[in-house]
Amino acid sequence: MMNHMRTGLTSVTFRQKSVEEIIALAVQAGLSGIEWGGDVHVAPGDAASAAETARKTREAGLAVLSYGSYYRGGEGEDFAPILASARALGAPVIRVWAGKKTYEESTPEEFAALAARFRGAAEMAAAEGIRVAFEYHRGTATQTIAGALALLEAANHPNLGCYWQPNPDITHEEQLAEIDALLPYLENIHVFCWTGKNERHLLSEGADRWRDYLSHIRESGRSHDFILEFVLNDSDEAFLADAGTLRGLLK
Repeated sequence: MMNHMRTGLTSVTFRQKSVEEIIALAVQAGLSGIEWGGDVHVAPGDAASAAETARKTREAGLAVLSYGSYYRGGEGEDFAPILASARALGAPVIRVWAGKKTYEESTPEEFAALAARFRGAAEMAAAEGIRVAFEYHRGTATQTIAGALALLEAANHPNLGCYWQPNPDITHEEQLAEIDALLPYLENIHVFCWTGKNERHLLSEGADRWRDYLSHIRESGRSHDFILEFVLNDSDEAFLADAGTLRGLLK
Protein backbone atom coordinates (compact mmCIF):
# COMPACT_ATOMS: atom_id res chain seq x y z
CA MET A 1 0.00 0.00 0.00
CA MET A 2 1.52 3.30 -1.08
CA ASN A 3 1.54 6.06 1.50
CA HIS A 4 0.05 9.45 0.81
CA MET A 5 1.89 11.68 -1.65
CA ARG A 6 1.35 15.41 -1.28
CA THR A 7 1.83 18.05 -3.96
CA GLY A 8 3.34 21.46 -3.40
CA LEU A 9 5.12 24.55 -4.57
CA THR A 10 8.49 25.83 -3.40
CA SER A 11 8.10 29.56 -2.78
CA VAL A 12 11.46 30.39 -4.42
CA THR A 13 9.76 29.59 -7.75
CA PHE A 14 8.14 33.03 -7.38
CA ARG A 15 10.59 35.10 -5.34
CA GLN A 16 8.94 38.33 -6.58
CA LYS A 17 5.50 37.38 -5.22
CA SER A 18 4.25 38.09 -1.70
CA VAL A 19 3.39 35.34 0.79
CA GLU A 20 -0.30 36.02 0.14
CA GLU A 21 0.11 35.79 -3.66
CA ILE A 22 1.96 32.48 -3.38
CA ILE A 23 -0.70 31.03 -1.10
CA ALA A 24 -3.46 32.14 -3.52
CA LEU A 25 -1.61 30.57 -6.47
CA ALA A 26 -1.08 27.26 -4.63
CA VAL A 27 -4.79 27.15 -3.75
CA GLN A 28 -5.76 27.94 -7.35
CA ALA A 29 -3.46 25.12 -8.53
CA GLY A 30 -5.11 22.59 -6.21
CA LEU A 31 -1.87 21.75 -4.40
CA SER A 32 -1.50 20.34 -0.88
CA GLY A 33 1.03 22.80 0.49
CA ILE A 34 4.08 25.03 0.26
CA GLU A 35 7.80 24.71 0.91
CA TRP A 36 8.68 28.16 2.27
CA GLY A 37 12.10 29.49 1.28
CA GLY A 38 14.50 31.13 3.71
CA ASP A 39 15.87 33.74 1.31
CA VAL A 40 12.84 35.97 0.66
CA HIS A 41 9.66 34.79 2.34
CA VAL A 42 10.64 33.38 5.74
CA ALA A 43 13.94 34.77 7.02
CA PRO A 44 16.07 32.70 9.43
CA GLY A 45 15.55 33.81 13.02
CA ASP A 46 12.38 35.84 12.34
CA ALA A 47 10.07 33.53 14.26
CA ALA A 48 7.18 36.02 14.36
CA SER A 49 7.09 36.33 10.57
CA ALA A 50 7.40 32.53 10.22
CA ALA A 51 4.47 31.99 12.60
CA GLU A 52 2.36 34.52 10.67
CA THR A 53 3.18 32.81 7.34
CA ALA A 54 2.27 29.44 8.89
CA ARG A 55 -1.06 30.79 10.08
CA LYS A 56 -1.93 32.21 6.64
CA THR A 57 -0.90 28.94 4.96
CA ARG A 58 -3.05 26.81 7.26
CA GLU A 59 -6.04 29.17 7.07
CA ALA A 60 -5.98 28.72 3.28
CA GLY A 61 -6.26 24.96 3.79
CA LEU A 62 -2.64 24.30 2.85
CA ALA A 63 0.12 22.44 4.69
CA VAL A 64 3.62 23.75 5.38
CA LEU A 65 5.61 21.03 3.62
CA SER A 66 9.12 22.15 4.55
CA TYR A 67 11.47 25.04 5.24
CA GLY A 68 13.84 25.60 2.33
CA SER A 69 16.89 26.94 4.14
CA TYR A 70 20.25 28.03 2.74
CA TYR A 71 22.27 26.48 5.55
CA ARG A 72 25.41 24.97 4.00
CA GLY A 73 27.19 23.50 7.02
CA GLY A 74 29.95 26.08 6.80
CA GLU A 75 32.49 26.48 9.57
CA GLY A 76 30.97 28.77 12.23
CA GLU A 77 27.60 28.89 10.44
CA ASP A 78 24.77 29.06 12.98
CA PHE A 79 21.93 26.59 12.54
CA ALA A 80 19.91 27.94 15.50
CA PRO A 81 18.08 30.81 13.65
CA ILE A 82 17.10 28.40 10.87
CA LEU A 83 15.74 25.92 13.39
CA ALA A 84 13.82 28.72 15.18
CA SER A 85 12.07 29.74 11.93
CA ALA A 86 11.32 26.13 10.98
CA ARG A 87 9.81 25.53 14.43
CA ALA A 88 7.64 28.68 14.21
CA LEU A 89 6.60 27.67 10.69
CA GLY A 90 5.61 24.19 11.87
CA ALA A 91 7.77 22.69 9.13
CA PRO A 92 8.29 18.93 9.40
CA VAL A 93 11.60 19.10 7.54
CA ILE A 94 14.40 21.63 6.93
CA ARG A 95 16.09 21.50 3.56
CA VAL A 96 19.84 22.24 3.71
CA TRP A 97 22.64 22.56 1.15
CA ALA A 98 25.58 20.16 1.27
CA GLY A 99 28.43 22.69 1.45
CA LYS A 100 29.89 24.60 -1.49
CA LYS A 101 32.09 21.95 -3.09
CA THR A 102 31.45 18.62 -4.73
CA TYR A 103 32.45 15.46 -2.91
CA GLU A 104 35.07 14.83 -5.59
CA GLU A 105 36.69 18.26 -4.98
CA SER A 106 36.71 18.01 -1.17
CA THR A 107 39.65 16.81 0.93
CA PRO A 108 38.89 13.99 3.39
CA GLU A 109 39.35 16.46 6.25
CA GLU A 110 36.92 18.99 4.75
CA PHE A 111 34.37 16.27 4.09
CA ALA A 112 34.61 14.84 7.60
CA ALA A 113 34.16 18.32 9.12
CA LEU A 114 31.13 18.99 6.88
CA ALA A 115 29.55 15.68 7.86
CA ALA A 116 30.13 16.45 11.56
CA ARG A 117 28.43 19.85 11.28
CA PHE A 118 25.39 18.29 9.61
CA ARG A 119 25.31 15.59 12.27
CA GLY A 120 25.11 18.41 14.84
CA ALA A 121 22.32 20.16 12.92
CA ALA A 122 20.37 16.89 12.60
CA GLU A 123 20.75 16.33 16.34
CA MET A 124 19.50 19.86 17.17
CA ALA A 125 16.51 19.48 14.85
CA ALA A 126 15.68 16.01 16.21
CA ALA A 127 15.13 17.57 19.64
CA GLU A 128 12.37 19.69 18.02
CA GLY A 129 10.88 16.76 16.09
CA ILE A 130 12.01 18.26 12.75
CA ARG A 131 13.90 16.31 10.09
CA VAL A 132 16.86 17.64 8.09
CA ALA A 133 17.36 16.76 4.40
CA PHE A 134 19.97 17.72 1.82
CA GLU A 135 19.11 19.48 -1.40
CA TYR A 136 20.25 17.12 -4.18
CA HIS A 137 22.15 19.70 -6.18
CA ARG A 138 25.00 20.37 -8.56
CA GLY A 139 27.93 22.34 -7.13
CA THR A 140 27.53 20.73 -3.68
CA ALA A 141 28.60 17.46 -2.04
CA THR A 142 25.33 15.92 -3.30
CA GLN A 143 26.09 16.62 -6.99
CA THR A 144 26.64 12.89 -7.51
CA ILE A 145 25.06 9.85 -5.93
CA ALA A 146 28.51 8.84 -4.66
CA GLY A 147 28.83 12.15 -2.81
CA ALA A 148 25.30 12.07 -1.42
CA LEU A 149 25.69 8.54 -0.05
CA ALA A 150 29.17 9.27 1.33
CA LEU A 151 27.87 12.35 3.18
CA LEU A 152 24.79 10.59 4.57
CA GLU A 153 26.93 7.68 5.72
CA ALA A 154 29.65 9.92 7.20
CA ALA A 155 27.12 12.13 9.04
CA ASN A 156 25.44 8.92 10.18
CA HIS A 157 22.34 10.36 11.83
CA PRO A 158 18.83 8.84 11.62
CA ASN A 159 17.31 12.34 11.42
CA LEU A 160 19.14 13.18 8.18
CA GLY A 161 17.73 12.46 4.72
CA CYS A 162 17.99 13.73 1.16
CA TYR A 163 15.76 15.27 -1.48
CA TRP A 164 16.01 14.21 -5.10
CA GLN A 165 15.61 16.20 -8.30
CA PRO A 166 16.57 15.28 -11.86
CA ASN A 167 20.02 16.41 -12.98
CA PRO A 168 19.66 17.36 -16.68
CA ASP A 169 23.37 16.67 -17.29
CA ILE A 170 23.04 12.89 -16.93
CA THR A 171 21.02 10.19 -18.72
CA HIS A 172 17.54 9.00 -17.80
CA GLU A 173 19.00 5.62 -16.78
CA GLU A 174 21.51 7.35 -14.50
CA GLN A 175 18.71 9.41 -12.94
CA LEU A 176 16.72 6.25 -12.18
CA ALA A 177 19.82 4.62 -10.66
CA GLU A 178 20.23 7.68 -8.41
CA ILE A 179 16.68 7.31 -7.11
CA ASP A 180 17.20 3.60 -6.43
CA ALA A 181 20.41 4.28 -4.48
CA LEU A 182 18.83 7.13 -2.47
CA LEU A 183 15.64 5.28 -1.52
CA PRO A 184 16.61 4.54 2.13
CA TYR A 185 17.24 8.28 2.67
CA LEU A 186 14.67 9.78 0.30
CA GLU A 187 12.69 12.68 1.74
CA ASN A 188 10.95 14.98 -0.76
CA ILE A 189 11.12 15.47 -4.53
CA HIS A 190 11.62 18.71 -6.44
CA VAL A 191 9.61 18.49 -9.63
CA PHE A 192 10.50 20.27 -12.89
CA CYS A 193 11.31 19.48 -16.50
CA TRP A 194 14.71 20.62 -17.79
CA THR A 195 16.91 19.51 -20.63
CA GLY A 196 20.62 20.22 -21.08
CA LYS A 197 21.92 23.75 -20.42
CA ASN A 198 19.08 24.14 -17.88
CA GLU A 199 16.48 24.73 -20.59
CA ARG A 200 13.02 24.74 -19.03
CA HIS A 201 9.96 22.97 -20.43
CA LEU A 202 6.39 22.37 -19.37
CA LEU A 203 6.16 19.36 -17.07
CA SER A 204 3.80 17.68 -19.55
CA GLU A 205 6.75 17.38 -21.98
CA GLY A 206 8.58 15.26 -19.42
CA ALA A 207 5.53 13.27 -18.24
CA ASP A 208 6.89 9.92 -19.49
CA ARG A 209 10.18 10.46 -17.68
CA TRP A 210 8.33 11.45 -14.51
CA ARG A 211 6.18 8.29 -14.71
CA ASP A 212 9.43 6.31 -14.63
CA TYR A 213 10.78 8.36 -11.72
CA LEU A 214 7.54 7.78 -9.81
CA SER A 215 7.59 4.03 -10.32
CA HIS A 216 11.08 3.97 -8.74
CA ILE A 217 10.22 6.45 -5.95
CA ARG A 218 7.19 4.36 -4.96
CA GLU A 219 9.56 1.48 -4.14
CA SER A 220 10.46 3.29 -0.90
CA GLY A 221 6.95 2.54 0.42
CA ARG A 222 6.99 5.85 2.32
CA SER A 223 5.22 9.19 1.95
CA HIS A 224 6.94 11.90 -0.08
CA ASP A 225 6.05 15.46 -0.99
CA PHE A 226 6.34 16.38 -4.68
CA ILE A 227 7.22 20.06 -4.83
CA LEU A 228 7.08 22.08 -8.06
CA GLU A 229 10.01 24.35 -8.89
CA PHE A 230 11.46 26.18 -11.94
CA VAL A 231 8.46 26.69 -14.22
CA LEU A 232 8.68 27.77 -17.85
CA ASN A 233 9.27 31.54 -18.14
CA ASP A 234 8.50 31.84 -14.40
CA SER A 235 4.88 32.25 -15.49
CA ASP A 236 1.71 31.63 -13.48
CA GLU A 237 0.16 29.93 -16.53
CA ALA A 238 3.01 27.42 -16.87
CA PHE A 239 2.90 26.78 -13.13
CA LEU A 240 -0.85 26.08 -13.19
CA ALA A 241 -0.37 23.75 -16.17
CA ASP A 242 2.49 21.94 -14.37
CA ALA A 243 0.36 21.57 -11.22
CA GLY A 244 -2.37 19.92 -13.29
CA THR A 245 0.19 17.57 -14.85
CA LEU A 246 1.65 16.69 -11.44
CA ARG A 247 -1.75 15.95 -9.94
CA GLY A 248 -2.49 13.71 -12.91
CA LEU A 249 0.83 11.86 -12.58
CA LEU A 250 0.23 11.14 -8.89
CA LYS A 251 -3.34 9.87 -9.33
